[in-house]
Amino acid sequence: MSRLSPATPASIVDALKAVAGNPPKVRASFAKGWCVRGTYTPSDRAGEITRSQSFTRPARVLARFSVGGGNPHVADTNNLVLRGFSFRLGDDDHRSDILAESAPVHFARTLDQMLAFLEARMPGADGKPDTAKVKAFSAANPETLNQANYIAARPLPGSLAGTTYWGVHSFPATNARNETRFIKFKIVPAGGDITLTEDEARTKPADFLHDDLGRRIAAGKARFSVMALLDRPGDPAMDVTVRWPDEDDREEVRLGTIVITGFEPDQACDASIFDPANLADGIAHPPDEIFAARRAAYTISYAKRR
Repeated sequence: MSRLSPATPASIVDALKAVAGNPPKVRASFAKGWCVRGTYTPSDRAGEITRSQSFTRPARVLARFSVGGGNPHVADTNNLVLRGFSFRLGDDDHRSDILAESAPVHFARTLDQMLAFLEARMPGADGKPDTAKVKAFSAANPETLNQANYIAARPLPGSLAGTTYWGVHSFPATNARNETRFIKFKIVPAGGDITLTEDEARTKPADFLHDDLGRRIAAGKARFSVMALLDRPGDPAMDVTVRWPDEDDREEVRLGTIVITGFEPDQACDASIFDPANLADGIAHPPDEIFAARRAAYTISYAKRR
């Protein structure tokens, strides 16, 4: 799709809202969610990977679990949308916000491609997107299907506390010896992934995830390992639509453990944003174009829902 002007973070936010039907005063993406608190305990190997005090010191955690898309009333049984897990580690001087989701890739490589992807899916007069337009865009941009194909190939997540979450970007991590390498964040539930069959999903209410999460928190079963996947020479650090080669078999180091201990009022998470640009020294900004746009986009979305 040729564009008269380049995409901007503001136009991306507007497009995300339009695809969702422009619901007022909600996030442009991952609109449905629940605010929680917890603790982070570093592993004895965290310092091998990063000198970031966010990851090498114990910390309180503020986090938000969410369901993808801009519709705050999306059903938890919708198997076509992502689950999200955003969390904040560290104090004001050494704060890091990590945004992770239930697929290891993003749906667009560049901002222009992301806007075109969204424009192809905007509802028409009948309230539905033009199927032919979506198919034509997908055929011309096959990498934009990588995320959807990943989701479609997996069973419905049965619990927010039993889902693996990924930071889709390649983060430069610098350790105490001043050695820098790329890592990817992978947040792994201690009890393994919990999924539902289609028959099981049909018996669940549209908002089952909140109650399930509450039960698992009360039982002490909302625990995650924060893993760092380690790079190899030649990994595609600039393209968030593709995985690193053999990513599932990569060497990985456990940076620490997050334990979710309770719910927080929505206001605790809504009063500010989980800002992906907030990364304490030792974890640097990923080099890809999508990450570069996210800080502005999150700020714009926050302003629109005030």
